[in-house]
Amino acid sequence: MALDPICGMTVDEATARSGERDGTMYYFCSEHCRQKFLSGKTQPPSPPDHKGHAHKAASKAETAGKYTCPMHPEVQSDKPGNCPKCGMALEPSQPAAQKQKVIYTCPMHPEIEQDRPGTCPKCGMNLEPKTVSAEAGEDDSELSDMTLRFWISAGLAVPLLLLSMLPMIGVPLDRWMGSTLHLWLQLLLSTPVVLWGGWPFFERGVRSVVTWNLNMFTLIAIGTGAAYLYSLVAVLFPGLIPDNFRHGGAVHVYFEAAAVIVTLVLLGQVLELRARRRTGAAIRELLSLSPPTARIVRDGEEREVPLDEVHQGDTLRVRPGEKIAVDGRITDGRSTIDESMITGEPMPVEKQKDDAVIGGTVNQTGSFLMVAEKVGQDTVLSQIVNMVGQAQRSRAPIQKVADTVAGYFVPAVLASAVITFLVWAIAQPEQPALAWAFVNSVAVLIIACPCALGLATPMSIMVGIGRGAKEGVLIKNAEVLETLEKVDTVVVDKTGTLTEGRPRLTECLPAANFSEEDLLRLAAGVEQNSEHPLAAAIVTGAKDRQLSVPTVEGFDSVTGGGVHGTVEGRKVLIGRRSLLAEKNVQNLGALDEQAEALQRQGRTVMYIAFDQDFAGLVAVSDPIKESTAEAVQTLHDLGMRLIMLTGDNEQTARTVAEKLGIDEFHAGVRPEDKLARIKSLRAEGRHVAMAGDGINDAPALAEADVGVAMGTGTDVAIESAGVTLVKGDLRGIVKAVKLSRRTMQNIRQNLFFALIYNALGVPIAAGILYPISHQLLLNPMLAAVAMSLSSVSVISNALRLRTMPLN
Repeated sequence: MALDPICGMTVDEATARSGERDGTMYYFCSEHCRQKFLSGKTQPPSPPDHKGHAHKAASKAETAGKYTCPMHPEVQSDKPGNCPKCGMALEPSQPAAQKQKVIYTCPMHPEIEQDRPGTCPKCGMNLEPKTVSAEAGEDDSELSDMTLRFWISAGLAVPLLLLSMLPMIGVPLDRWMGSTLHLWLQLLLSTPVVLWGGWPFFERGVRSVVTWNLNMFTLIAIGTGAAYLYSLVAVLFPGLIPDNFRHGGAVHVYFEAAAVIVTLVLLGQVLELRARRRTGAAIRELLSLSPPTARIVRDGEEREVPLDEVHQGDTLRVRPGEKIAVDGRITDGRSTIDESMITGEPMPVEKQKDDAVIGGTVNQTGSFLMVAEKVGQDTVLSQIVNMVGQAQRSRAPIQKVADTVAGYFVPAVLASAVITFLVWAIAQPEQPALAWAFVNSVAVLIIACPCALGLATPMSIMVGIGRGAKEGVLIKNAEVLETLEKVDTVVVDKTGTLTEGRPRLTECLPAANFSEEDLLRLAAGVEQNSEHPLAAAIVTGAKDRQLSVPTVEGFDSVTGGGVHGTVEGRKVLIGRRSLLAEKNVQNLGALDEQAEALQRQGRTVMYIAFDQDFAGLVAVSDPIKESTAEAVQTLHDLGMRLIMLTGDNEQTARTVAEKLGIDEFHAGVRPEDKLARIKSLRAEGRHVAMAGDGINDAPALAEADVGVAMGTGTDVAIESAGVTLVKGDLRGIVKAVKLSRRTMQNIRQNLFFALIYNALGVPIAAGILYPISHQLLLNPMLAAVAMSLSSVSVISNALRLRTMPLN
């Protein structure tokens, strides 16, 4: 007996497959393991029918949760602890390569990245994971910490506020207690609030000064720190306080202001963190679509396994009501599947053998078997999550406005606070003059909120892109979202964009001296090597008529023109009439009248020649999507001009354009012509969105201001586009345009509010309204309330995008 070096199974040397490597003979349970080992790949994934796969899965399950010492790997433990040899903390024995490295970034400054949690050196906000995984869950540590600090601070700040304010409304607590005890109680109650509750603010404030990235926490730390330190000196060393700070000979303290400001800022942080967590709800909802387990079928037996143990090629059973685990194709059975969570379309889709299914969607009525084709990070759901996550972290050009203002904001506020202090100290409108100057300058520092300005754009971008993902509209980055708002011209391809993209053969007309059977059979022989939808229609038509499709030699394609090859010794050329005319095909006009009649009916006609003689033509019909007419009308209502560029013939293109109300169309267009037309439209000053689904559309998609790829199209088209419509439906363009317009409107609302708030708040806090009424002075505690609510208001406005209608 021997052990298979790949999967570890015990095998009989007499019957097992064998192979020699490095002078040593090895034995294997299967040819798969033998080939992998002899090629140098000693740890391959097991195929679906591999008996060793269960053993490998079991081994993985056994090692999960094991801990070992990094210095003494022979030390193993079932639970965390310390190494008995060196005392180091044990680490999980899972290989590092299997662990996903988490990168943390700032929601306001995405260029800030690091491999551990922390705070942003520019704005002081806590960093967030750049990518979210289902395993990682939700990190609420900052929210929990701020919530704890808030409640403890609030519990101390309330009695402190009563101690300070009651004497002002006629309750003489200071005389009952004595002024010394009264002051020391305020000191004792405020110290934990300011030094512990406000410690994160001081920490971030000091860091902002050290790195010279002044931010909101700079202002909070200076304002509350000054109030607390002044009051501390007033209690411990009252003789150091100048007479201009005294009221009736007594020194006034501001413990309650410092403590209440810290408490209110903590409340604002709690509300802001809760709101920010809701902005990432779209990704968390997408992650929740993936089921934790799958029902795998192996050796005729079904068993439930964790999702990460499903490999490409595995056979899975999906029962009614279950979520589909991974992307794949149905091999047995039929059902209806709810794909609304991926495509945004509410109607269930019927699926049968050989149809593709998407992981995360819900099986409704039937039970079926499927083969896994894409697993892990390769699934559509994983790619959507990654795309949405990257897009949410991207920066829109409009953000430059906020960045420019923010660069001067904090220094301007600090200067305003100094000017406020000097004006009040010199003008002395109230006594004691320095005390009033101090209070108003603190109010200026506290009310200013650069965070509201900084969050105005990224919060709207995050929510808007997440909203689009739920509707099957994937935006590549924030710049695309902003550019899409300006689009006034939509250029579309016909096949697969306006039409179903699944054409069917309708007519086969042979010329004289040729039979219909030979015409279709030889044409299918050439077209079977082509990936064009029209080619697939010809091959399917031949198979439906029970014709045997021969093989082709020397196959080649003419981009935008046709294909040719040698079948059964005959040179076959298929394509548009102009291509055959260029090749000097004889008798080409024999069926022109029939061809024109078919084209007037909206058919796509392809001419066929055998050995330079015209052999006949085939007609293919590609029906217009049911949703196209509605989408075209809605785009017109949005002020869009629609242009159709198609490689099809003039008559077919005209029929489709007139039926749908397309503003302009061009037929017989090659890929280079599409690219040239996009360039000319942009040269005219138009903002162009191009929608397409094929490889031939990729150059035009890349050239357009915004490329829109149908999710049913090729990977090249999707990669070239800024917007991907998962459903592959023109109504997705309507959703994308509405999403862009409303998101940009939301951003402008946020920027306006943030700018107006600060433009009005700072002068009011400085006392600009004092000449009108002596009562119009802003207490620093009210300034803290306003500052906290400003950021929350901006985020709450962004969250409205989650419920906006896009249909």
